[in-house]
Amino acid sequence: MNFSSKLLENAVAEFGRLPGVGQKTALRLVLHLLKQSDADVARFTASLDRLKEDIQYCQECFNISDHTTCEICASFKRDKSLICVVEDTRDVMAIENTNSYQGVYHVLGGLISPMDGVGPADLKIEGLINRVQRGEVEEIILALSATMEGDTTIFYLYRKLREFNVKITTIARGIAFGGELEYVDELTLGRSIATRVPYERHVG
Repeated sequence: MNFSSKLLENAVAEFGRLPGVGQKTALRLVLHLLKQSDADVARFTASLDRLKEDIQYCQECFNISDHTTCEICASFKRDKSLICVVEDTRDVMAIENTNSYQGVYHVLGGLISPMDGVGPADLKIEGLINRVQRGEVEEIILALSATMEGDTTIFYLYRKLREFNVKITTIARGIAFGGELEYVDELTLGRSIATRVPYERHVG
């Protein structure tokens, strides 16, 4: 693609680094910004600066938050004895949109994937173990994507958690193998949480 401006080319290249954004889409976004007022562009860039500078991670569940403790963990209405383990913040948002879960979460920050060089030490697993060791947790729902990486992570977590006096369940597989939670419709995801099953059934 030939550019009439080096500044335009550089901006398109930066937008093109975003996941799912090709060069044509990046160009369309940049040209859209050029048509906006200075105030609109300043507000847009300021929001990105604040996002990077001020965003925090909940010290309890590691979800993205504006404070050291997220609103979910801080809420007295949530059942602290029930923890739903997810891959990242997108999964928390997906489950919250079902309005069918009243427990709390634990965000791993990824999945075990030896091919990508991601091992257990790269995830927030020790934080989960520490929460269980307090003795307040009664059930852990392993709500991870139905992929090879998801199943590997679930099996690893099960082996780490089974020594504790806590119920371990997984979401019902109304979700096809290879499916990621953020793309599952709310009704299916809600039912999968509600009809969760003990993980022991999956272990031979």
